Amino acid sequence: MITQVTVIVTAVKLLFMPLYRSTDFEVHRNWLAITHNKSIDQWYFESTSEWTLDYPPFFAWLECALSHVAKYFDPEMLKIENLYYASEVTVIFQRLSVIVLDLFYIYGVKQCSDLLDNGKLLVFILLVANPGLLMVDHIHFQYNGFLYGLMLISISHMIKGNVIQTALWFAILLNFKHIYLYIAPVYVVFLLRAYCFTVSSKDGVHTPWYSFSFTNLTKLGTTVIAVFALSFGPFIHQLPQLFSRLFPFKRGLSHAYWAPNFWALYNFADKVLLFLLKKIGFKASSNVASMTGGLVQEFEHSVLPTVRPSVTFLFTLMSMLPALIKLWHLGADRRYRNMSFIRCLTVCASCAFMFGWHVHEKAILMALIPLSFLSVLGEDDGKCYLILSTAGHYSLFPLLYPKNLGAIKLFLLLTHCAMGFVNVPRLYDDPKTKKPRRRGFMILPMLNWYESLYLYGFLLLFIYDILHSSLGFDKRFPFLPLMITSLYCSVGVIYSWLTYYYYFLTFNVSRVPTLLTARTLRYHRKGK
Repeated sequence: MITQVTVIVTAVKLLFMPLYRSTDFEVHRNWLAITHNKSIDQWYFESTSEWTLDYPPFFAWLECALSHVAKYFDPEMLKIENLYYASEVTVIFQRLSVIVLDLFYIYGVKQCSDLLDNGKLLVFILLVANPGLLMVDHIHFQYNGFLYGLMLISISHMIKGNVIQTALWFAILLNFKHIYLYIAPVYVVFLLRAYCFTVSSKDGVHTPWYSFSFTNLTKLGTTVIAVFALSFGPFIHQLPQLFSRLFPFKRGLSHAYWAPNFWALYNFADKVLLFLLKKIGFKASSNVASMTGGLVQEFEHSVLPTVRPSVTFLFTLMSMLPALIKLWHLGADRRYRNMSFIRCLTVCASCAFMFGWHVHEKAILMALIPLSFLSVLGEDDGKCYLILSTAGHYSLFPLLYPKNLGAIKLFLLLTHCAMGFVNVPRLYDDPKTKKPRRRGFMILPMLNWYESLYLYGFLLLFIYDILHSSLGFDKRFPFLPLMITSLYCSVGVIYSWLTYYYYFLTFNVSRVPTLLTARTLRYHRKGK
C-alpha cells in the first residue's frame, strides 16, 4: 500500500509541472548558473540577478551538483545573464529535480512511520500527501520536501536512540537551510539531557543526582563541529559576506504575504488604530501602508511601536523557555522522552512561527510535519493536528494567487481534511463501546461546537475570495482577501498553539500508559 501511495502522489506531482510557478523558480535557476560558472570564492558575492545566493553552503553545493545534470537538458539555463530564462526543457528539469529529491522525504517518512505500532499507514499518507508541500514545492516551486526529509531522518534516529546520528543529520540540515535554527534549542536541550546528563542514585533510589559525561559531550561536539567545518571551511575567508546573505534583517517584519501569526494581528491592530485616529485628524507618515500591499521591505508602524529584529528574537526565545524547561524534566524518563522531544519540537516551531522575524507562511510546515506524526500517538495531539492542519494549509492559498488554481487548492485541502477527519478520530473511539464518541449535529469528530464552527468558516472565506472581484472590491480594496485570510487563519493557528502548549506543559507522565494504549512507539516498549 505504501508503494501505491507513493506512485499516486508522484503522478500528481507530474501533473502539476505545467502550472504556475513563482519567482523562486528563477531564484533556483540563477543559483544553478552561479554555482556552475563561478568559483566558490564568488558564489556569495555574485549579484547580477536580484535573487542572490542566500542559503548555507551545503545547499549551494547541491545546486552545483544539479547544474552538472542541467547542462545536458538545456545549457542556456546555466548562463547567468539569462535572467528569467524558462524554456520548456528548463521547466521540466527543475520540476523533476524537486520530485527526485523528494525521495529523501519519502525515505524519512517511512523511517518514522515504521516505528509506529498503530497508524503507520495513516501517518505515511498524511505526510507524503501533505497538501502544503504539494502546493509550495510542486506548484509554487521550492525544495522543502527534501529538507523535511532530513529532519525526519534525524527524528527517526532520535526515536531509535542513535544520538550521534540524530545530531549528525540535524547539523547537516542546518547547513542546507538555516531557518531550522529555530528548533535547534530543542535539539540542544534534548541531546544534553538524554546523552550528556544521566540520573544516578547516590544513596539509593530516593536520592537521584546528575552525572555528566564529558566523553559524550565530546562525541556530540566533534560530530557537529565536523559538519560545520566541512560546510563553512571552504568559505572561511568570506564569512562576513556569507553571513550577511544568510541573515538579511532589512527584509522587514512581515513577509509579502502575511503569515498568520501574532504579528499579523499586531499589524492589523496598527491599521485599525490608524483608521480611527485619522478620523480625528491624525496624519500618517508616507510608508505606513506598505505592509498591506504585499511588499517585502522595512516599514514603520503608524501607531503601535515599530518592531525590530531584536524584539522578535527576544519574544521567540522567551516563548520557548517554558517548553524547553519542561523537556529537560520529561527527559528523565527514558520510556517517554521520545514523544516529549517531538512535542517540544512542535511547540517551539510554533513559537518561532508566532514571533519570528520575516516569517514565511510555509514555515507553518515546520510544526505541521512533526504534528502529523504525533496525531496517532495521543488524542490531544490528534485534535490539535486537525485544527492546525486546516488553518495552516489554508493560509498557504494566497501563495498560489492565479484564479485557475482555486479548484486545485480546494481539492488538495479537502482531500487531506477528509483523510484526517475520517481516520484520526477512529484511533480514539470510546474505549467502552469501541465506537466513535457521540457528537451534536454538524460538530466535527474530536472537536467541540466552536472549533467546528471555526473550521466551517473556511468555506465561507473561500467563497468570499472567489466573489471579491465580482462584488467590485478588487480595485478599491485589493488587499482585503489577503488580509482577511491572514487574520482568520491566525485565529486558528494561535488557538492551536496555545492549547497544545498548555497540553505539553501540563503533561503528566503518570497518565501516559492509559493515554497511549496500543498507540505507542515500538522503542518505548524496548525501554530505549
